[in-house]
Amino acid sequence: MALERLSSITAHLGGSTSRAADIFTKDSNDIVITCALRTPLTKALKGGLKDTPLDLMVHALLKEVLAQSKLDPNLIQDVCLGNVLDHDSAYIARAASLAAGIPYTSGASSVNRFCSSGLKAVQDVANQIQSGAIEIGLAVGAESMTAYGGRIPVPKPFSEKILRNQEANNCMQPMGQTSENVAQSFAISREDQDRYAAESFRRAEAAQDAGWFDDEIIPINVLQKDKKTGVETRVTLQKDDGIRRGTKYESLAKIPPAFPQLGKTTTGGNASQITDGAAAVLLMRRSKAIELGQPILAKFCGAVVAGVPPHIMGTGPVAAIPKLLDQFNVEKDKVDIFEINEAFSSMAVFCLKRLGLDHAKLNPRGGAIALGHPLGATGIRQICTILSEARRTKKEVLVTSMCVGTGQGMAGLFVNEQI
Repeated sequence: MALERLSSITAHLGGSTSRAADIFTKDSNDIVITCALRTPLTKALKGGLKDTPLDLMVHALLKEVLAQSKLDPNLIQDVCLGNVLDHDSAYIARAASLAAGIPYTSGASSVNRFCSSGLKAVQDVANQIQSGAIEIGLAVGAESMTAYGGRIPVPKPFSEKILRNQEANNCMQPMGQTSENVAQSFAISREDQDRYAAESFRRAEAAQDAGWFDDEIIPINVLQKDKKTGVETRVTLQKDDGIRRGTKYESLAKIPPAFPQLGKTTTGGNASQITDGAAAVLLMRRSKAIELGQPILAKFCGAVVAGVPPHIMGTGPVAAIPKLLDQFNVEKDKVDIFEINEAFSSMAVFCLKRLGLDHAKLNPRGGAIALGHPLGATGIRQICTILSEARRTKKEVLVTSMCVGTGQGMAGLFVNEQI
């Protein structure tokens, strides 16, 4: 049933509804990215950012974006923060912006589309620029999973009337269960998942050793507290600390299932890590970037959202990516790099197979299994990573995509201009 339903969705999205012009044209009204930076991603509860609250994380990132872009902060007219867990995220977006030097005449808001909150923030800022509401905006994604004990809170039960609808009821399923649902529905084996995860770790380790992440990561100076003594020490973080170096398939295969009551394939080794971190991109019209002498990193062509059955929410990219490519008249084989969030190996393997992707083009520096998944930040972290990889390899057409809790997929299309 799940396979038939998903096939129906992807077939519908593969229709001839294209309406976009050539993505390679350069128009003064294009929305472009002029700066893309992120903090290191660190392990929740025990990593480098465990003692750094969300407001300080966002503040430090905004300060560095302003410093590296050399942009007059008075020109920024809105800041949008993608965040999932913090109920005060709208306050944090505003206060951290003001403290970073962005004037009170600018606005600030927060958005939550679960794991794609960062990409949603980019879309919201871009839409404002496109409509003429603002000229320059900052999209930020940030999450302190440490602040919530490294857990993703389960929603309160819906009203009885809502729960009588089975798909609405399925929105209550924890993501570990949806991972097992994907594995069981589409015959994704434990071995397939562990081998995929081992490759994610291998790629991330190789990229870190080669220094490929260095141009996307800002150093961040933070206080760290010793759990035993309570003594605080100031340190500067410069690298992701979640990469489990030397990880092999054989070691991953020995890890017990994380949800044995639900299934036997999802483990702490083949699922994304709980993580703290933040990322940001600066967006404006091409004409404004040229006027201000800002470097143009990429053209943001657009983003789409597509729904899938909530109980197999990890399949979202399989619906969103074809819809995105169809909208912009782009053939799948013309895409040079895909960044798909590795929420779970089950969904990553499924998306790789169902979309018929060349694995060499997918997450070439590893993904959330190795690097971590700070929920609200990953959508923009992927943009920072894919632009850095495109700059290094001179690739042009770039796609990022996320699966979204409650059964959605989101995808964005970018054209690299750093060639």
